[in-house]
Amino acid sequence: MKPRSMTLLLAGLLLAGGVHATAAEHVHARHAWIRVLPGSLPASAYVTLENGSDQAVALSGASSTAYAEVMLHRSSTAGGMSRMTMVDSLEIPAHGKAVLAPAGYHLMLMQARKPVKPGDTIAVLLKFADGSTLATDFIARPANALDAGP
Repeated sequence: MKPRSMTLLLAGLLLAGGVHATAAEHVHARHAWIRVLPGSLPASAYVTLENGSDQAVALSGASSTAYAEVMLHRSSTAGGMSRMTMVDSLEIPAHGKAVLAPAGYHLMLMQARKPVKPGDTIAVLLKFADGSTLATDFIARPANALDAGP
């Protein structure tokens, strides 16, 4: 192959590789909030994730420097019994959304490194299956909050 042809081929491959965007580049986080419980009880985090891409993406976890551990959970009720289970991932459909809300999917925030009080802003790093991340600010709300508030 001629050197000029090889250069054009390599340039094309690099350009094509740059076209692929990460999951985090297509996802927008809205209405991010945390329900803070008294004392050292775990907190729950909620957010609406909107996927603007042509492909489904998967939220695979999260982390925060404000908490020792963050886990993705799902609450459900069957036979009058409420239960909460840890899940590995949550799919966000192409051109769709996934809602993390009370009584459904949510993030469990375990062992706050220092007390979190209503009004605080907590940085959470959302992690996607492709390895990309989305830094999102969550607003702390009181234990009796039912939604993201005003």
